[in-house]
Parts: sequence; structure tokens; C-alpha cells
Amino acid sequence: MSGFDGLDSHLGNLSRLSSAQTRSISAENPTGAVGGGARATEGLGAAAAEGLGTGWKIAPAVLLPARGVFTIADVTGPGAIQHIWITVPPKFWRMLLLRFYWDGEEDPSIEVPLGDFFCSGWNEFSQVSSIPIAVNPAGGLNSYWQMPFRRSARITVENLSGEETGGFYYQVTYTLTDVPEDAAYLHAQWRRGNPVADGVHTLLDGVVGQGHYVGTYLAWGSNNNGWWGEGEIKFHLDDDTDYPTICGTGTEDYFGGAWCFEHPRGTYAEYSTPYLGLPQVLRPDGFGRTQQRFGMYRWHIPDPIRFRTKLRVTIQALGWRNVYAGRMRYLKLQDDVASTAWWYQTEPHAPFGDSPTADELEVI
Repeated sequence: MSGFDGLDSHLGNLSRLSSAQTRSISAENPTGAVGGGARATEGLGAAAAEGLGTGWKIAPAVLLPARGVFTIADVTGPGAIQHIWITVPPKFWRMLLLRFYWDGEEDPSIEVPLGDFFCSGWNEFSQVSSIPIAVNPAGGLNSYWQMPFRRSARITVENLSGEETGGFYYQVTYTLTDVPEDAAYLHAQWRRGNPVADGVHTLLDGVVGQGHYVGTYLAWGSNNNGWWGEGEIKFHLDDDTDYPTICGTGTEDYFGGAWCFEHPRGTYAEYSTPYLGLPQVLRPDGFGRTQQRFGMYRWHIPDPIRFRTKLRVTIQALGWRNVYAGRMRYLKLQDDVASTAWWYQTEPHAPFGDSPTADELEVI
């Protein structure tokens, strides 16, 4: 049995022995080297550890300078990243841009703001209790996405803000082991429409190759009164053109809810489950009023959406007009919708295009 076997089987193979090797990168062991931890003689904790010597939390974190890029991990494979934990003050969550590079590629396979990657796109904490992503008090960001690589894995974070972050704490745990031929690479991309153009937000377009779509996170800001989630999500697979193979029935339906997420009457009900949730509702003006903000996720882990050659994903921003002449009519909305989409695919992948700027990322 290789160490890769059973990574996605939860407790099923946990008792079985493996020849895989476990390594972990942090500020205390920045290369993940064998016996390389707790050796620091200087760092953010040096003053507090005065007189204690090495091994007493001398380098628990790093500082991210304004507009600088820091390499979190640079690993030689084959292997798979298994767990990532990060914490930094929430005000930086949208201004820190994560990038993941597999096997020496020039263009990242993952490029997502830190907060959105961890289902926290509004720079405010909310509990997330799902299978691949967990966010815990008071800002512990955890990823359990399986991320195989064959030759190398490199993770960077760019601070797009004009301010040093203070302590940036991180831990990246990975296994060194053989990777099966049919194991695909994890990809993730962030996009924002602010406002959404002509009532349609595109989560993904131009994806080329074979793979499967595994997750969606939306940071949705409503700019109108009334219900905002009438729109359908659409998956255009392979040879689809104008019409998709998969079409949803409504935004709240796709995220596993129903009837406007309203429970009890007049209130949005937050929920966080293993595969779907609405963990965050920001209510500045009350139920159904303008400037409500929402965070919601949907993981296609038991039900991945397979594609052979191409993939495009869109969602409508659709609400209701006031009742007129005894009938209701749809209203295309001009909401603020930021999406993160996760999928596995073969490499090479199509480049994502220009990276988002600080202005495009900003929570306004």
C-alpha cells in the first residue's frame, strides 16, 4: 500500500501501515527537513524565550511586508499536501493572494485570496464546519483538500495591502509517496463581478482538459431590497454551447437550502454541514434589505461533476420586481458576487489571465 492510497477514504484505511513519509513546513521548520524543527535562534518569539535556549517557540510566525511575496512551501515530490493551517488578522484575508504551483509550472494552478480559499470572503470570522474546509475560533483557517504533485509543489502568498501583516502563522503538512497515474491536480480560481454584468456571473470559463469540478464558494453582496437568489447555476460540459448539460433550480437550492434560507420567518438561517452551507450572514439593515452579505459553499465530493475536454460554469444574479398588475416578474440584479471554484484536472491547464489587483479584491 502506498501512502497515497486511502487519502480520500476518511477512516476506512486508517489502520493500515504505509511506507509514506510525513513532513510538515512551518516558520519553525521552513523546509520540512528531517529533524529541522525548533532549531531557530532568532524570530518573533525570541524576546519571550530569553534565557530558555532553542526549542522554545522562538520562530512561530513570519512577518509579511507590504506588497511583498513570501514562499510558504517549496517541496520536491512525489507526494501530496494533506493539511494547511493559517492564521493572520481578518482584515488581511482579502488582501493576501495565495498561489499554488505544481511540478515547476510558470502559471499557478491555484490563485485565490486567502479568505475566499477558506470560505471567508468578507474579512470577518464565521465558523465553517465542512469536510475540506474548517474555520475555527478565532480565525484558524484549515484546508484538507487533497493536493497531489509529482515533481514539486510551491505555495506563495502575496501581500497586496500597503501594510505589514504582523504575525503570519502557518503549517503545511504533506506526505512523500508515489502518486498514481490517474491522480489529477487541484486547481482553484477566484473571480468577481462588482456589479455582475447583465445578471450573469461567470465562475469558470476556458477550462481545457479532463477533470472534475469539486467545489464552489460565493461571497455574495446584495445591492437591492428583496430576495436575491432566484438564479440558476449552469455547468457547460465538453461540447455544450448555448445550453448547459447541468442546470440548477435556484441559488439557495444549489447550496442545499430552500425558500430563501428563511427560518424562522423574517430571518436568514446560517448553517454549516460537511458538504454545503451558508455559514455567514452579515445583516446591516435587517432581513431582505439592501447591503446584506452572504458566504456559502457547496462541495461536490460525493458527486463530482466530470468533464472530458472543457468546462464553463455560470450563475445568474436574479431577484424579483415588485408585484405589478397582479403578477411577479424576474429582475436581473447588479450584485457584488465573488466566486471561488475548485476542480481537479490534467496538466497543463489554461492560464487564468491577469491576477486581481488590490482594488479588485477590496471589500468595499
